[in-house]
Formats: sequence, structure tokens, C-alpha cells
Amino acid sequence: MALTWEDAVCGLDPNERYGLAFSGGCDSSFLLAAMCRAGLDVKAYMVMTAFQAPFELDDARRVVEEVGAEFELMRADVLSQKDVCANPPDRCYLCKRFIFGEVLAAMGRDGRRVLLDGTNASDDPARRPGFRALAEMGVRSPLRDAGFTKENVREASRAIGLSTADKPNFSCFATKVSEGQRIDRASLEAAAHALGMELCL
Repeated sequence: MALTWEDAVCGLDPNERYGLAFSGGCDSSFLLAAMCRAGLDVKAYMVMTAFQAPFELDDARRVVEEVGAEFELMRADVLSQKDVCANPPDRCYLCKRFIFGEVLAAMGRDGRRVLLDGTNASDDPARRPGFRALAEMGVRSPLRDAGFTKENVREASRAIGLSTADKPNFSCFATKVSEGQRIDRASLEAAAHALGMELCL
């Protein structure tokens, strides 16, 4: 039996005030839509850095308008994070801690206690160093908990007419910089140029 948007939120507390780390991608967009449909108290927090393409913000704004969600955009200077920009093997872990730290700080100001993200059951912890950051920071992943694979997310998104249902996965610009090579504006611009894109600075 196909999973539905109701399945995505069945484990969430209707009395809780949630924050969602929101990227505008397929997974977090679907989770946000499902939570809004269920009448849950959720606010989407998007942290834009130099690592992301401008279209991600355009997509995020469109989804927020589609589902009628509360939304906050934050711009964070990831290039000031020396440990991240040294581009070590655990860069994704360090970056996730930085990004989620920004979201948690904003949630604290808003009186929201539980941070969610859009990790799904297809995401492999062995290939995603950011999983360690999620565990350390107490981030919950309802889609993964409910057994939603990427294809389940896409199918359920189509069923509710969400614009991101077939949105391709897009890795951030930092993943295009060779491990150990310093990440700076020049290396990110080169990565963006190779993809026919511009930086969002």
C-alpha cells in the first residue's frame, strides 16, 4: 500500500511546536506540506549560504506559498567557518552542525523546542557524514522514522500536487570542490560556473 501524507506525520505530537530545517528540496517540502495539512504547529527555517544555488531559495518560497507555512530565511556566512572551509573528510558533519546551530538558535527565540529535518529512509548513514550531527543535536527525521523512501516521498508529493514532487537532487557547491582543497569564494565560483550557475552571496 502506498504511503500517504498522513503516514508522514503519524508520529508527531499535535501539542508540540516544531521547527523544520527547510531546504526547498523534495523531502523537506513534502514534510512541511504534510505537517501543514495535519494542522501541526511548524515553522520552516531556511539557512542560505554561499554553498547553495539561488534556485533553491526560489523553490523554497514557492513551496511555502503553496502550503501556507510560516517561514524564516536566514543568511549565514559559512565562509567564515574555518573548519568547514578547510574541506576535511568530515566537512558535511561540520557544516550540518553549523547550519542546525543557526536554526536551533532561531527556534529558541521563537519558543520552539523540537527540530525536524527531511532525511528519508533511502539516505545511507554510511555515505552521509551529516547523520552524526543530527544525532548529536537531537534532530528528528519523521520521514525516515515512518519508512518513507525517496520514491515514497515523490509519489506522495505527486498525490497532493506539490511542485517539488519531481525536483532532482542537487548537491551543494562545496561537494564539487576536491576534498582538502580550501573552500573559498573562488573555488565555489568555479564550481558554480562549471554547472552554469551563479553563487548566492
